[in-house]
Amino acid sequence: MADDQSWRPDPASHVYVYVQVADHIAGQIASGRLPMGARLSGERELAEQYGVALLTVRRALTEPRERGLVITVPAKGTFVVKQEPEESSEI
Repeated sequence: MADDQSWRPDPASHVYVYVQVADHIAGQIASGRLPMGARLSGERELAEQYGVALLTVRRALTEPRERGLVITVPAKGTFVVKQEPEESSEI
């Protein structure tokens, strides 16, 4: 999935592990390491890469999905979606 495969969440942190993983994935997208259309690794592979349980990865993937960063297509995978530029709300 990412070039930074050595990154691991900090279990001693006050931030939930699944949120740390979700934020890391979001950071990879924001930095361009995961470009639009990129397919994320499968859940089992992500769990192994991050050193966390499969259910933690599943929960972590709901965060970027809810943020509109990725879309999951059943039997196909999870993909980075096009990011629309934020409009400034000048009044």
